[in-house]
Amino acid sequence: MREITYAQAINESLLQNMERDERVFLMGEDIGRYGGIFQVTAGLLDRFGPERVMDTPISEAGFVGAAVGAAMTGMRPVVEIMFIDFTTVCMDMIVNQMAKIHYMFGGRGKVPMVLRTNIGAGRGAAAQHSQSFHAFFVHIPGLVVVTPSCPYDAKGLLNSAILDENPVVFVEHKKLYATKGPVPEEFYTIPLGRAELKRKGKDITVVATHEMVNRTLRVAEEFSRQGVELEVIDPRTLRPLDQETILDSVKKTGRLIVADEGPVTCGIQAEIAALVAEQAVEYLQAPILRVGSPDTPVPFSPPLEQIYIPDEEDIKAAVERLRAYL
Repeated sequence: MREITYAQAINESLLQNMERDERVFLMGEDIGRYGGIFQVTAGLLDRFGPERVMDTPISEAGFVGAAVGAAMTGMRPVVEIMFIDFTTVCMDMIVNQMAKIHYMFGGRGKVPMVLRTNIGAGRGAAAQHSQSFHAFFVHIPGLVVVTPSCPYDAKGLLNSAILDENPVVFVEHKKLYATKGPVPEEFYTIPLGRAELKRKGKDITVVATHEMVNRTLRVAEEFSRQGVELEVIDPRTLRPLDQETILDSVKKTGRLIVADEGPVTCGIQAEIAALVAEQAVEYLQAPILRVGSPDTPVPFSPPLEQIYIPDEEDIKAAVERLRAYL
């Protein structure tokens, strides 16, 4: 199977959906002529024209609101917010309109739209362009929250998101855009709300998202040579969350680490830890450990930024703590 990048996989999903359904169109800042800040939409303006690939003013609240209205009238907009940090200027449209219209209209109003954005530090973009507060959107009833960690998932999950009748926040990761992996050329979907077991193991369950999946898999290889087998789960979607896959794994291993680049405090790590504590505590043989970023803004200083980002060493430290309970 051919290999393409994460960014190319997203681009191909957008292209194929626009070919399949004339209701699908794109909106965002610099997505047309420039091809997007990470070149994810490169070439689509030439292919489909400015009526379906719309460069917008720098007014996130304005064009997200326009997309909500378009979705309510039968279109399927895919909106790009350049960085997740910029969702803060259109929260009313996301939280009070996009997420709630279906409920407020008694199920008769639908908002089948996708809001694409990205998280992640490590590019020297400082405190206002590097945040990872995607867990916030998991708090909002009415939203689907998707977190692809590889090119195959990026294409298949975005296809499913565009086809879904609910509003979807599709959270990409900056450090993943250039990573390559096998991706079928044909159109395919991955069910929303279904986790993937990335690696089988018997000793410790690690639930990881985005780039933390790849970091955890590298750590798992290292510990396997020492006789410690990690079971690695990628949730793929955080809302709905595949609780069954996580609980089944913890019931087998009795130990859990949750790794996400977002802050540990009130993060997705805490939600998954609470799930296991409430529904599988009798199976636990060790404390639940969380890996994530500290409670501080993302530093601009490159050395400080590298310390800020949770990495393999943080995962290793958590595994070492749980080795005492094996």
